[in-house]
Order: sequence, then structure tokens, then C-alpha cells
Amino acid sequence: MPAYSETVTTREKGRDAATRPRRGGSYAVGRARRARILHVAMEEFAENGYRGASLARIAERAELSQPGLLHHFRNKEELLAATLDLRDEMDAQRFVDADGTPLTGIAAMEALVDLVERNQRVPGLVQLFTVLSAESATADHPAHTWARTRYRRIRGFIGDAIRGGVTSGEFRSDVDPEAHAFRLVAIMDGLQQQWLLDAESVDMAAVFGAYLHETLDMIRARPAS
Repeated sequence: MPAYSETVTTREKGRDAATRPRRGGSYAVGRARRARILHVAMEEFAENGYRGASLARIAERAELSQPGLLHHFRNKEELLAATLDLRDEMDAQRFVDADGTPLTGIAAMEALVDLVERNQRVPGLVQLFTVLSAESATADHPAHTWARTRYRRIRGFIGDAIRGGVTSGEFRSDVDPEAHAFRLVAIMDGLQQQWLLDAESVDMAAVFGAYLHETLDMIRARPAS
């Protein structure tokens, strides 16, 4: 835990004491407080980026003192990692149906376009993902395992979705799911970088949607003649 030199004021102590859970419901209250911190942090990171985000501001928005925040997350790096995990979990919900069954085939591919459209509305988070992915290329970076695991998970989802489309008869049986998964992820990442550099010239969702539909036309099963 990094040193924290600021003296905790009486007001801060009172704020934390007022929100400190009693033993009976401590676990549930602690989880609720942690969830609130993560949602506030997501907003802060999205608005100001990683470097511009402030633990003091996050604590204030979460109605905690900074020492109270550091009780749940030891530093900004740990809070960022938890925020990214939460964002991944939220994105994953876009790829299941009402019963919680993973989408496959064309429905899953269309959900990727929805995801890119959503990303255009949160440039701060897109910048975080892009910068962190680049920085974590070295094996000794704190986010290296997270980034590698995330890419594998995304490619795995797309590959499984395409395989599901083959099984359902939506896609051709000779389609290579892994190859298309690599291409789609590469297109998404490349578009994000260009969009961050020149948003006025790049409509990320439109370009990705056009590429995706070209891919669907390529792999879609044709009626038997």
C-alpha cells in the first residue's frame, strides 16, 4: 500500500464511522460499498482518463474519505484493474439472451457492432483500454496477464459464436472460427486507435459495422441449389 501522508480529519473520520457497517450486515454492506466505488471510478476514469483520475475525487463521489477508499483498493492501479474487470463483466451481458444463454451466430456478431457503438460514447475508457493494452505488452507489466487473458477471452467468445453459427446452419461449415476471431479483434483495436487520434475523421461503429457485414456475407451459409 502506498504511503498516505494526508492527516485524516475529524470530518473524514465521522464520515467513515457513519458509513461503517455493523457486524450483522458487514459483508453485504461492504460489497455494496465496493460496487459503488467501482461504478464511481468507472465514471471518473471515463471522464478524465487514468492519469487525470483522482483517488480523492473518486472517494468524494463515493461519499468516503480517501483512507476509506484505500481500505477497499490499495492504490489507483488496483482500482483500475477492478474497474476494467467490471467493465468486461458489463460488456459480457450484451452477449447473452434473456435466459442468460450466450448468443451465437449472426446475433452474436451484431452484438459486436452494438459494443463498438457504446465504446464511442465513452472515449475515456476506450483510451484506458488502448493505452493499457499497449503498455502491458512487456511481461513484467502489472496488467500483462489481464490484457493477455482479455484478448483470449474475446477471441474465444467470437470463435465460439462462429462455431455456434456453423452448428445452427447460419454459417458455412468450412469457416475458420479462430482466423475470423483474430481479424475482428484486430479491426476493432485498429479502429479504436485511429478514432482516438482523429475522431472527426473516423466513424468507428460505421466502419466496423461495414466490415462485419462483409464478413457475414462471406461466411453465411448459402441455400442448396
